[in-house]
Amino acid sequence: MSEAPRVKVRLGENNYGKADVQLFKVFRDTPRHEVRDVRVRVAMTGDFAAAHVDGDNTDLLATDTVRNTVYALAKTGFTGSVEEFGKELVRHFVAAGPRVQGAFAEFTEHLWARIEVGGQGHDHSFVRQMPKHTARVEGDGQTFKVTSGIEELYVLKTTQSGWAGYLLDEPYTTLPETTDRVMATVVTAHWEYAAQDCDYDDVWNRAYRQIQETFTDHYSPSLQNTLYLLGEAVLDRCPEISRVWFGLPNKHHLRYNLERFALENNGEIFHVDPEPYGLMEGWVERA
Repeated sequence: MSEAPRVKVRLGENNYGKADVQLFKVFRDTPRHEVRDVRVRVAMTGDFAAAHVDGDNTDLLATDTVRNTVYALAKTGFTGSVEEFGKELVRHFVAAGPRVQGAFAEFTEHLWARIEVGGQGHDHSFVRQMPKHTARVEGDGQTFKVTSGIEELYVLKTTQSGWAGYLLDEPYTTLPETTDRVMATVVTAHWEYAAQDCDYDDVWNRAYRQIQETFTDHYSPSLQNTLYLLGEAVLDRCPEISRVWFGLPNKHHLRYNLERFALENNGEIFHVDPEPYGLMEGWVERA
């Protein structure tokens, strides 16, 4: 038998559960169906020292049970927003084990829109959309912290953006100034709520629309300025939100040199340079 290690350790923060549970639900209450397509992670926190330190599994649920529970509770518990379903899952798992003190549920929802036929949305045929609805719900079964968000929202404008007047660091600054450029980004956003309960889907839709509208309505001297204006507009339109975070990568669109082919490039032909890219991140909060 090997000697016991002499280093002193203790168990730190930990959780366990099931990740990447692929849940798809069809609502068939009427001939006009609805669909929800969600990737779910559920985890529990609490006093699980016996399992980690002593190998005693007495107070642990099998993660296979966690998966089964997600599908079973979705039958009657997933009737509205993923955020409300998250509360249902947290309540269940906090009550499921004697050592569980809290739980969290994370969601990434793929959105589906109706296929239009003759100008009308089809009753049971859909096309998948690009942005994703994200959410995280954590709590002790009585109180909850809810965070919602957006991923993979691609936006671009072909003018009304520039990058000029910035700090020069000789000899390393080589980028020329411009007052007219293509600005493109992939918006990631998440926000926290000022209240325990609200219509989460309605808030998400208002924030989603406002981000797009605000992206169009100003000359952008930088992505930093646009980030701030996006946050300000979302907080103005959505009083339910207490603060909002954005991650905005600068997806560079560079004018391609056509002079060697005796052609002018009047802002028509671009090379999309995927990496490296600038990345702007920040919170906008209520004062």
